[in-house]
Amino acid sequence: MRTAIDGSAIAPLFGNNPAMGSAAQEMMKKTATALSPDAAPHPRLIRQLTLRDLVLAQVLNVVGSAWVGIAAGVGRAQFVIWLLAFALFYTPMAVSVFQLNRIMPLEGGLYEWARRSYGDTVGFMTAWNIWAYALCSIATILFQLPTEMTYMIGPTAAGLPENHLLVLALLSLIVMLLTLTAVRGLNLGKWIHNVGGIAVMLVFTLLILSPLWVWLHGVPVHYDPVELHLPPTDMTSLALLGQVLFASCGLEYIAIMAGETEGAEKAVGRSVLLATPIILSMFVLGTAAVVSVHGVHSGVPINYVAPIPQTLTLSFGGDVASIARIAILLLQIRILGAASLLFTGATRLPLTAGWDHLIPAWFTRLHPRFRTPTNSIYVTGAVIIALLVLASAGVHAAEAFGVLNDASSQFYALAYLAMFLIPICGAPSLKSRLPRWTAVISAAGVCAILFILVLNAYPFVDVASPGLFAAKIIGAVLLVNAGGLVFYRSRQRSSSSKSPPAGGAMSDGEMTRS
Repeated sequence: MRTAIDGSAIAPLFGNNPAMGSAAQEMMKKTATALSPDAAPHPRLIRQLTLRDLVLAQVLNVVGSAWVGIAAGVGRAQFVIWLLAFALFYTPMAVSVFQLNRIMPLEGGLYEWARRSYGDTVGFMTAWNIWAYALCSIATILFQLPTEMTYMIGPTAAGLPENHLLVLALLSLIVMLLTLTAVRGLNLGKWIHNVGGIAVMLVFTLLILSPLWVWLHGVPVHYDPVELHLPPTDMTSLALLGQVLFASCGLEYIAIMAGETEGAEKAVGRSVLLATPIILSMFVLGTAAVVSVHGVHSGVPINYVAPIPQTLTLSFGGDVASIARIAILLLQIRILGAASLLFTGATRLPLTAGWDHLIPAWFTRLHPRFRTPTNSIYVTGAVIIALLVLASAGVHAAEAFGVLNDASSQFYALAYLAMFLIPICGAPSLKSRLPRWTAVISAAGVCAILFILVLNAYPFVDVASPGLFAAKIIGAVLLVNAGGLVFYRSRQRSSSSKSPPAGGAMSDGEMTRS
């Protein structure tokens, strides 16, 4: 396989030797990167995350409020769909995160794992796709706020989601607040994440109990969360299946902040083990509740943007509508917490790539007091606002949600493909430190990711033209990745035109971490 050289690479002993072929230089640098000691995180970062913070962050990041509605779209086959998702995707993800973080507990998470396994080029493109995912995903979950507010306020706010100017102003203000809190750092941010994690667990508790409330009020309701039914095989159901397979992604995201975590080598893995039964229970029981309540209200289609507020309103309407409104308020707290967590992780990727001299050092400048990457934070906030503007131009809220959601899933799926392939075809020095069975489990993850990449371009919401919708998704993925590669190559050509450091014993990125 031909691998292009990274211009900033300085192979051990040989340096930037023009007599050495590009593939050989890249292989030498991959080996040097993988074999280098797993250096401690950058000394200027402050370790502020504990195991409690990690577990709540895992629940907050993985359990999105929209997924129970999407899974409910397949009806009583939801339990089988979740079993497939956890067997084919979640288990390989959990194993990969546990094992890779154990041997590489480094700030940057998956970006560093990929860079040390494949070299700077793949490492940078992995970080680029995670960054694109995080930004699109933040915009996606923020778009849920107006829809959920309509359920909390009532019929008078029914037109709010389609009032693009008002929605844009509201969401832009929220992004500015996220930017300010990110500058303050995890000393404040972790409490926002913790409150968000607790809020989503409280909301799911109400959701799971909602069929019982309906039944206690004399309405026949069918609630069986472990029914074994095969899903339909039409294209819409398959598109929903692709979405659900990827619904449980996100366990590795907290590893991006390993350099700010106490005992990250063990704490991240323990958070995976502790959060997994909570996540599985919330997804399965919550989806069953949505299916059950909508079985009573069979004429009401599932709202894929805000299924939980819709279900709670149907269940607790009338005299106890305040319960539904409180739950919706908690969901909005969850959305803000998840957006803050994603925002924080997204700002660390340019920071770590800057340490490795893959992007300008301007991104590595830290706040003198809070030790946060301020320039990276400001750029991230500006790009999110730009995405909100683009997504609001000439489309309905549901379609805007679908485009952003599917595009972010594709970016993230490409990053996961890189992660699952590490035990299979990563640097030999890294593979030798992983249990051999990890490669077998990762192979299932590779198959699931390829399936997700194919199906996620098909819309699961009603749109004017499914073909045009798919073209938008595919075009966005290709364009964003082409832009990232062009930026990276231009950066490397600029770096290679400068004189290499004396000695050439180690790449700049490795020097930073040593």
